[in-house]
Amino acid sequence: MKSLSDFVKERRKKASLTQEELADKSGVALTVIRKIEQGHGNLNLEKVNQVLKMFGHELAPVSRKELDNQNNPIP
Repeated sequence: MKSLSDFVKERRKKASLTQEELADKSGVALTVIRKIEQGHGNLNLEKVNQVLKMFGHELAPVSRKELDNQNNPIP
């Protein structure tokens, strides 16, 4: 599974956006983008979702069981 920091950085670059442009377009401060891309652990979920919304994604709670079933489907 790709980390949040890698996902945001890759998507931002694929969209040819600077960190500043992504911050402006998603309505968050530049420091939020930098913290996400640097892999900081203490992030505001609402702010992260504002950024992810730009790429058609959202963070939400998922049970460990659901993740395990996704990664190891029963044939």
